[in-house]
Amino acid sequence: MEQRRMGRTGAPVSSLTLGTRAVAGVAAHDPSAGVTLVLEALTRGVTSVDVSDADGAGLAETAVGAAIAGRREDVFLSVRFGAPVDQDPAHRGNGRRWMFRAVERSLQRLGTDVIDLYQPALPDPATSLDETLDALADLVAQGKIRAFGLPGFPAEELVEAQWLRSGSKSATATHVPYSILTRTAERTVFPVARRFGLGVLAGAPLTGGWLAGTYRAGTVQPRSPHVDEHPDAYDIGAPRNRRKLEVADRLGRLADDSGFTVSELAVAFALTHPDVSSVVIGPRTVSHVDAYVQASEIVLDDGLLDAIDAIVAPGTHVLERDTGFALPALSRERLRGRTPVGAGPNRS
Repeated sequence: MEQRRMGRTGAPVSSLTLGTRAVAGVAAHDPSAGVTLVLEALTRGVTSVDVSDADGAGLAETAVGAAIAGRREDVFLSVRFGAPVDQDPAHRGNGRRWMFRAVERSLQRLGTDVIDLYQPALPDPATSLDETLDALADLVAQGKIRAFGLPGFPAEELVEAQWLRSGSKSATATHVPYSILTRTAERTVFPVARRFGLGVLAGAPLTGGWLAGTYRAGTVQPRSPHVDEHPDAYDIGAPRNRRKLEVADRLGRLADDSGFTVSELAVAFALTHPDVSSVVIGPRTVSHVDAYVQASEIVLDDGLLDAIDAIVAPGTHVLERDTGFALPALSRERLRGRTPVGAGPNRS
């Protein structure tokens, strides 16, 4: 499998990165099957693994740790923290207090003494960026992590982070949703990553199943774990999803004409962007792994890329909202123009 570089760190990573949310689901039913799924990905040339300590409340990390035992230095290990791991409100967030506990728990479950890339799962509005950056830099100095990233952070906060810290004390990567249906990163995060040499992990290339090939005009409602968890976002009869179904069908016809599956087209598209270091995949079975590996070998020509651009314009998205972190400025009424006249800091 093609080897790329994780931004300015120069660390080699495979073009595909194994995401482990599905691994956690498999391990919940059969721990040995979770380990096997990771091993099969490694056997097929995947050398980069991205795991969250919240995936199965540690089940994914345990499975990854068992799979990489004896081959740790052959694997680029990315770990995310900060998402809730249980009901305790103290066991989450991007502050130093929880971060230092979380990293020790992850190191133990993974059976390693150092993590290659450590990242908060999402921005944490309750914690200052200074606090998060200082704590992450201290973990680098302690030798517990080699580098850190800022996944899901909007472009302006990535820039702010680079202004606040430089050298080994600055972020070197980010993780952003990127697919044919979600192309906003092309005009926001990717230019920032290019400017500051950030590695980019591109997640959700199939957009939660919309580009798996099962969403076509005239078909019945597909079933999947995503549909069960978020039925409103996948109901093909709902007006809010009409545009997604239309685009998925057009891409399906384009794939048919090109001799590819829709999922192959989607993965190859995400891998084509020059700012992408690696595409994060979420296989639930070994056959899924094989399909992703096959897709990673496809090279899309300019004509096919132009045809995709004609369906979804560069820098745009077709979801009801962008995937990823909901900005406080859009999710909080007082920051969205709902402050009474005279109450704002710039009102006289």
